[in-house]
Amino acid sequence: MSSPQDPATTSQEAASDPRRLAAIDLGSNSFHLLVANYQDDRLQVVARLGEKVQLAAGLDEDGMLDEATMARALECLARFAPFLEGVTQDHLRVVGTNALRDAANSETLIERAEANLGHRIEIIAGREEARLIYLGAAHALAEDGRRLIVDIGGGSTEFIIGERFEPLALESLRMGCVTFTRRFFGDGEISEKRMRRAELAALSELANIRRPYRELGWQDPVGSSGTIKAAAAVLAASGATQEGVITREGLAELRRRLIKAKRLDRVSMEGLKPDRARVFPAGMAILGAIFEAFELEHMRYADGALREGVLYDLVGRNSAEDSRLKTLDNLSRGYQVDARQADNVATTARALFDQVRGDWELSDVQARFLEWAARLHEIGLAISHSQFHRHGAYLLEHSDLPGFSRPEQRLLAFLVRAHRRKFPLKEWQALPAPDRDSHARLARLLRLAVILNHSRPEQPPETPRLSASGDALTLGLGSDDDPALLLNDLEQEATYQQAAGFGLTLGR
Repeated sequence: MSSPQDPATTSQEAASDPRRLAAIDLGSNSFHLLVANYQDDRLQVVARLGEKVQLAAGLDEDGMLDEATMARALECLARFAPFLEGVTQDHLRVVGTNALRDAANSETLIERAEANLGHRIEIIAGREEARLIYLGAAHALAEDGRRLIVDIGGGSTEFIIGERFEPLALESLRMGCVTFTRRFFGDGEISEKRMRRAELAALSELANIRRPYRELGWQDPVGSSGTIKAAAAVLAASGATQEGVITREGLAELRRRLIKAKRLDRVSMEGLKPDRARVFPAGMAILGAIFEAFELEHMRYADGALREGVLYDLVGRNSAEDSRLKTLDNLSRGYQVDARQADNVATTARALFDQVRGDWELSDVQARFLEWAARLHEIGLAISHSQFHRHGAYLLEHSDLPGFSRPEQRLLAFLVRAHRRKFPLKEWQALPAPDRDSHARLARLLRLAVILNHSRPEQPPETPRLSASGDALTLGLGSDDDPALLLNDLEQEATYQQAAGFGLTLGR
């Protein structure tokens, strides 16, 4: 018969159990899947897959993804799906980058892909992509010192300066090996003139960051992802450099060899995978411009990028290490939010949430976003007291918020927009259909929390009873509550909610 285990020992053992994590990176050139076990502060790779889908090449002049490209994307994700077995929903993130940011019909592909994967897809902003790339590369390097990280993708190129795991400068520029291939080598011809035009276009993009980045400085230039990996592999195969290193002289020799090839379909070099050959000249034009703008003599390759960064970020999510908490704190301080009022509204909102979460089938993640929106609902006051809910929503939707995906920012923005006055039906109906009911319910709880704290008390008031039956709410006020002002506010709120098609009944 086994003896009872010490609770502390059991807890320690549980804490050391591996967590199965997965990330899918829907890039403009390639889709990548990474599945890993996280244990003892390290990732142990279980599966790593990548396929050239070239989303960016499927964008027409109107910014629409064509059906053939969407079919390639869905077929790739179908091949990824079996590797996700055993990965729980909260341990998987699927992120889309530049091509999905640009595509006018990205929601069409996303809806189909979500239905096939059974998981939400998050489009991330360029600087958030840069932050995650840095996180992945920094863990791969695990070294001290200030470094410049460069990641040339299919539709954008990210530049980060940082120390250890902390980025100091983040930027995402609209240039990539797929989009530059279409723009400068669309008919397949390679020439000195075309290479220089591509380089000059890249230098123009770099002009805005060249001076501030050089002033910030770095000791170690590092590249990540496919284009830079391919350049390092070709140079190593030719004996021009040691493995994993790109030099200015080596890059110049690669340029000469590409121009000599004359056409994209003739690009063939030892160390270069055939499926990358067509976009390689554009990638080398961008890399050459980077060397020129920053006066680099060498760059080394690091085997860690966006997908690794997504996994490391996932480890800290929904914990004290969540990168989003620092962002929220910076927002609150930057816009001089009344911290006491924000805390009071958040406390009341959470208390209301807990009373109806079962009937409304709400989750811990939704509770978290409700509290975050409560803490930020007054940030628009920094711009104007008039229509401050609209100003706050604009700031949340359009700012670069490290740690947040675009759908997450859209949720925060909607809740802040909806927290007062008439319920914003137009903005609500513009939300993705699967989100509307839950987002409306969170907004209604936030509205009540704000009203209950309208007098800006020292402490949050006692939370009244709240019950839900379908979408109808009943709020019971205590017999001692007074209420001329509060009752007036709640009656007005009941009118607002009724006009939006929701029910709110006030009782004793």
